[in-house]
Amino acid sequence: MEHAVKLSRRLQTVANYLPKGAFFADIGTDHAHLPCYVCMNDETARAIASEVAAGPFELAKNTVKRYQLSDVIDVRKGDGLEVIKGENIAQLVISGMGGKLIRSILQEGKTKLHSVQRIIVQPNIEAQFVRKILVQQGFYIAHEEMVEEKNHIYEIIVADKKQAGMPHTEYTEKELLFGPLLMEQKPAIFYKKWRSEYQRLQRVIQQMEQAVKPDQEKMRQLKIERAWVEEVLNHGS
Repeated sequence: MEHAVKLSRRLQTVANYLPKGAFFADIGTDHAHLPCYVCMNDETARAIASEVAAGPFELAKNTVKRYQLSDVIDVRKGDGLEVIKGENIAQLVISGMGGKLIRSILQEGKTKLHSVQRIIVQPNIEAQFVRKILVQQGFYIAHEEMVEEKNHIYEIIVADKKQAGMPHTEYTEKELLFGPLLMEQKPAIFYKKWRSEYQRLQRVIQQMEQAVKPDQEKMRQLKIERAWVEEVLNHGS
């Protein structure tokens, strides 16, 4: 068999939140490195790995074959959660996409989530949209973590299905933006990300103010977010 799979720091963090014996779907699996790593290190784990485009789908199939894991990883070609064909998957991983795309996948595939107990997402941008749809679909945010890799800071969000009797969870728009747990923990990397984001907001707002016909509603929202970032950076809340 090939040498052990090595994951990026980002994907290693995602893998850490999959329990032993996981039966999970990895949507947008790329080279299928994550499911291969998990199944090589846990012989009780099983996975569905999916890609929508032909090229990445073939790459994923080749990776699984190379590591001799075709009996525990089923590589499928399809869009979003349509690749789940009635299996009672327990965990779902969607990483390396924009927040709005992840939101769309979860919204369009909501009928496939009946058996899912944990969703692990890693949006590249706009994580607030992902947090909102997770809560709307009956999950609560159980863990949040930030990792830096190749000069980019990623947020990993772990949402578990709410059980009967659990208190109702609602997050403010501010908590959805920053992450309710990250706002509590405030690791050093949290401040690094939001200092950078503050500078970006400043630039975008200045550009919009110079436009002939600025989008007033969009600018209003960006100014609210900028004020929230100022509060978090200066006062810690």
